[in-house]
Amino acid sequence: MNKYELTVVVNAKIEEEERTAVIDKVKALIERFGGTISDVDEWGKKRLAYEIQKMNEGYYYFIHFDADSTAPHEVEQRIRIMDNVLRYLCVKNEA
Repeated sequence: MNKYELTVVVNAKIEEEERTAVIDKVKALIERFGGTISDVDEWGKKRLAYEIQKMNEGYYYFIHFDADSTAPHEVEQRIRIMDNVLRYLCVKNEA
């Protein structure tokens, strides 16, 4: 099992319930592919470095999880087509 950190930037123009549903769906994807979530950090609304889809702000979430090496690819494939996710990045923690 490897340790990973998934960063997700969610559309700031949607309601809180919808944002929660998006993050719950991402967490369900991680667990579906054999990952175990250890921590979820919500950084809240932050200004984006550059405009994405005519938006200047987004909600930042950092999800720490343990999984096999194939899980991040599978999760990213599904996050890529989610409507309210502006950006995502999954990196392996070497610590």
